[in-house]
Amino acid sequence: MLVVVRKINEQGCRPASNRCVNNGGQDAINGANWCSGQPSTPVSYYKAAIRGLQVASHKTLLGKGTAGILKGKGLRIINGASNIIIQNIHITNLNPQYIWGGDAITLAGSDLIWIDHCKFSLIGRQMIVTGFEPAGRVTISNCEFDGQTSWSATCNRQHYWTMYFTGKSDSLTFHSNYIHHTSGRGPKVGGNNGTNVVMHAANNVWQNIDGIALEDGIGGNVLLEGNYFENVKYPRKTDKPGVSQVFAPMSANSDCQASLGRPCQPNKVLGTTSSQLTGTEKDFLVNFRNKNPAGAASADQAKANVLSNSGIGRVN
Repeated sequence: MLVVVRKINEQGCRPASNRCVNNGGQDAINGANWCSGQPSTPVSYYKAAIRGLQVASHKTLLGKGTAGILKGKGLRIINGASNIIIQNIHITNLNPQYIWGGDAITLAGSDLIWIDHCKFSLIGRQMIVTGFEPAGRVTISNCEFDGQTSWSATCNRQHYWTMYFTGKSDSLTFHSNYIHHTSGRGPKVGGNNGTNVVMHAANNVWQNIDGIALEDGIGGNVLLEGNYFENVKYPRKTDKPGVSQVFAPMSANSDCQASLGRPCQPNKVLGTTSSQLTGTEKDFLVNFRNKNPAGAASADQAKANVLSNSGIGRVN
C-alpha cells in the first residue's frame, strides 16, 4: 500500500522567543493566526501532525512491549468522548522544530480518560492539552514527558510547551509521572477567563528542568503532595498573585485531613533552584471531599518508583 505523506511549504513566523536562529530555536507555523504581527519566515512541515486521530468512546489503545509508537500523529479525545484508555504508547516526532507543530493528546469535552505508561517526546506544541470544553475525570499516570530536543522556544534544548490544562471544568489526577529536561508548562494549569481546573498532583518527579515546572494562572487549583523536584530552576511560577490556588506542603501537616481523609505528604526540593516551592492556599481542597482521591507515598518513595516504572514497556 502506498502511503502519501504530505509536506507543506508556506510562510510562518519568527517569534521574539527565537533568540537563537539556526542554533536550536523554534519558528512557528501560523496556527490559530498566531503569527499575526510577527516577522514572517518560510516553514516546511508535515500536515499529518497538525490534527490528531480522533478516538471514539469505549476504546482502549494498548501498546505491546516497547513497540507501540505513534510517529508523526497525535490523538484527539473530544466532543463527548468518554471511557477511554491510552496505555503504553509513545507519541513522537510531531514537527518538533515548530511552535504549533502538533499536539500529542488533545482533550476537550471528554470524561473518564486514563492515560497511563505513555511517553511523549519531540512534540512541536503541547504533549497533553485540554481545550476550553471540560475534561472531566482525567487520570495521567506513570507517563514520561521527555523534553530533550534540538529545537527549543527557550533556546536551551529543552521543550517549553509541555502540558496546558485550561478547560471550563477540568478534573485531573496527575500521579507518578516523570517530567524531565523541559523548560515550561510542566504543566500550566489555568490561565484564561472562564477556566476552572482542579488538579491533584502527587508522587511525580520533576528533574533537570532549566525553567518552570508548575505554572498556574486564572482558575487553576492545584494540590501538590509527595512530589520530588530535583535541579528545577523554578518549581512554581504564578501568572498573577490571587488568581489561582496552590497548596504545596513542605512538611508534615494535617491540612488535607478533612478533604482527603488523611494527612498531606510533604514535597521535596533538591538541587539548583532560583526559587522555592510555595503554595499555602487551602480553600479549594473541599473539591476533593467524598471523591476518593488517589493516595500518596513519600517524595523519596515516589522518586524510586517513578524512575523505575514510568514510560513505555513497563506495564505490569
